[in-house]
Amino acid sequence: MKKIIFSVIALAAVSFANAQDEAGFAKGDLFVTGSLGYSTEKTGDLKNDELFVAPALGYFVSENIAVGARVGYGTSTITDETTGADIDTNILTFSGFGRYYTTPAANFSFFVEAAAGYNSIEIADLKSNGFNIGIAPGINYFVAKNFSIEATVGVLGYSTIKPDADGAESTDTFQLGLDSTNLTFGLNYRF
Repeated sequence: MKKIIFSVIALAAVSFANAQDEAGFAKGDLFVTGSLGYSTEKTGDLKNDELFVAPALGYFVSENIAVGARVGYGTSTITDETTGADIDTNILTFSGFGRYYTTPAANFSFFVEAAAGYNSIEIADLKSNGFNIGIAPGINYFVAKNFSIEATVGVLGYSTIKPDADGAESTDTFQLGLDSTNLTFGLNYRF
């Protein structure tokens, strides 16, 4: 009986060790992640359809630090179903990010992401440009050797945007939140 228990424990330890070698991040790893969202909302005769996609590419420069870039595009159409009039909005974003992971070689790890980016927004014929910076905590869990699920919750950030018009004033926003409105989920693929 002792031999059977010892054999089961040894097999479990070897399986756990192999799983750790197969999953997790390490120095030199490259990963692709991103976000994709679609929503539709209707209030009375007004209907709003939104689509947003933001792929990102990251690289581990050390065991715990990853750097990367993200490009995003979003579009929104607000339609007055009574008149058939549309208001179109297009958003283009470019940002760089850095992440610090606490346990990048394991199946499960925590990270903090700091990001800074540029935004260009066009609503009808009015164009605006701005930038943002932010910090967000997150978690990462490998479900297979090269695939992981990640989630971020909350944000501490600042953004500013200014219309491209003479005499226009900027809109400055400070945000601090740790609630479900700032919860995002994503998939990672590690090369």
